[in-house]
Amino acid sequence: MFVALSDDEHALLVATAGRERLATGAWAAQVLLAAAGDMERVEYVELRETLATVMHAAGQARRIGVNLNQAVAALHSGEPPPQLRWYAEAAARTVGKLDDLADDLRRRLP
Repeated sequence: MFVALSDDEHALLVATAGRERLATGAWAAQVLLAAAGDMERVEYVELRETLATVMHAAGQARRIGVNLNQAVAALHSGEPPPQLRWYAEAAARTVGKLDDLADDLRRRLP
């Protein structure tokens, strides 16, 4: 399919798709299919933003877990690493953020 757009029209579509965290083609396909089926298009902007936050938090938790495992291994060898306290505090902060995120999700979902 080919759609001719002016530069301004294209920029508008790219910006709109970006706000919904979708590729321009994917966003355009959803809009066109919803219009063709005479349906209202469901927007998932908030859920996509929440998913991005969850994915970021999960990555942080994995990295902190690796660092804690390394620090505990050093602790077992008799040398408590100075980073151990920092890793434990980072883990506590991350868990706190995950708790806040869970509360936010609970409030948003029906």
